[in-house]
Order: sequence, then structure tokens, then C-alpha cells
Amino acid sequence: MSGVRAIAGFGRTVADLAVTEDFYRDALGFTRIAPPEPLPAAQADAMGLADRRATQLRMRLGHQTVTFLALDPPGAPYPADPAATDPFFQHLAIPVRSMDAAMAQLASRHPTPISRGGPQVLPAASGGVTAYKFRDPDGHPLELIYFPDGAPAARWRDAPGLFLGIDHSAITVTDLDAALAFLTGPLGLAVAQRGLNRGPEQARLDGVDDPQVDVIALEPPVSAPHVELLHYRVPATKRRLTFGPADQVSTRYVLSAGDPLALSQRLSDAGWAPRASADGAAVSCAGPDRHGFLFVQA
Repeated sequence: MSGVRAIAGFGRTVADLAVTEDFYRDALGFTRIAPPEPLPAAQADAMGLADRRATQLRMRLGHQTVTFLALDPPGAPYPADPAATDPFFQHLAIPVRSMDAAMAQLASRHPTPISRGGPQVLPAASGGVTAYKFRDPDGHPLELIYFPDGAPAARWRDAPGLFLGIDHSAITVTDLDAALAFLTGPLGLAVAQRGLNRGPEQARLDGVDDPQVDVIALEPPVSAPHVELLHYRVPATKRRLTFGPADQVSTRYVLSAGDPLALSQRLSDAGWAPRASADGAAVSCAGPDRHGFLFVQA
């Protein structure tokens, strides 16, 4: 019972909370949970941010929550010319009721596209979904996704509105075995689905020439939303960054755990370097490609 139970939310470090709120509200239908407020002390401690003024803005889409974090002094800006193959890539996948209507609303905010040529209909071997990738004002990637049928469509059928929630968050990883060992070992997530995506539709979706990408879905005990791994066999990434939670490129999964301190010990035993808050209420750890994981009390 000390392990991960569910994805409780997601986190992104941003430059300006007001700009972020305007974009996510007007373009994507997010609503504010509370006004900007100090980051809880335990989380700031666990993330190594106690020496900065950390202000969070919590927003909701459906039943899922994203916490946007602004820091004073700020960290490094988002890297220039990012690509889907960069190991700091982490998107939020937002299922939509209608791709045409969602794209019309999104267009009013003129986001930077990742996908080439608009939404792409992937072949049945890649899920048969219609998807489109773009970036928020800081550069963080997002994906709109329309499920035509099957279990994913059924999961979101009763959700209200045009933008239905957050289905999953995908991270690009350079070492698939290491990422799987981290997520299925001490974290205890289960592999739910594996696939290899390729072809012209995937190339246009990712904005990458001739990709071959392993797509692996992993589920916590409470399976929605879930984690998705993107491992590009080709083209291989050549960019490596050292960054921390203060830098704008930083993102994180927020995971609920029965006993964060016990989970911290499991991570340490597996060779990772978690950081626990003084009161044991929160633990943070960077994964194999520096993706952030914040564990809070279930």
C-alpha cells in the first residue's frame, strides 16, 4: 500500500501565470481551482525550491488537475527549437468531442504548431485516432486527440464539454529499458499496451521526418489518466540538457502514494536519488531522462 496509486495531476514550470491562465482557459477550456497561491512548503522542500518564492496556479480540465508553477528568481528559459525527439518532451493529451470545433477554438490563440498540415488521422495499426500537437506560450507541448471508437472513446463518452479532460501524459525517453525499469519497478506501474508507430501520418503529427517510435502505455492501479512512453528508434535525439524544477522546461507527474517515505526508500534501494520533505509528506525524484515525479500522500 506504500506504492503509487494514481496520477493525481501534472505540473509545469512557466514564466507568467497570467499568460498561462489566459491560454489554457480560452484555448482549451480549463478552469481555475483557486487564485495563485504559495506552493505548499512540503512540495517546495521536496523539489529543492525552498530558497525561491514559488507561486502555483491550479487549473482543472474535467477531473484532471494541472499545477502551473512560477518562480522568483526564475530558472532558465525554455530551450529554443525544441523537437518531439528531445528527452525533455512531455505532452498532455486532451481528448476532444470534435476535432474541427476544438481546432477552431484553439486557432484564436495562434499556438506554435508541432504537427505539420493540421490534425492527422493515424492508421488503425497506430490506434486510428485523429491527433494534433502544438505548444503552449512557454513551449510545453500539448496534444488534441479524438477517439473514434473502442474503449478510449467509451471512457470519455459521458464527459461534458468540447475539451474532455487529460487522457495521458507522454514523455520522450532515450533508454526504453531504463524508463520501464523505473516505472514498473519501484513505482509499480503496469504495461498496458505496446506499439510501434511509423509512416507519413506519424511524421506529420510529430513534425519529424521518417520516425519510428515505440509507444508504450503504463497504468497505475487507478488507470485514468496514464503514462505513455515515446521512444524514437529513429531519428535518435542528439540533445541532452541538465535542468531542474526551477527551469521552464521542467514538468512533472504528480502521483499519489500510500506512504511517500516508504516509496522514497524503495527508490533509494533501486539506485535512484529521491528527495523527501522534512515532514515526509512529499517526495520528488527525477527519472532516467530528468522527467519530474512528485509523490504526495494519497
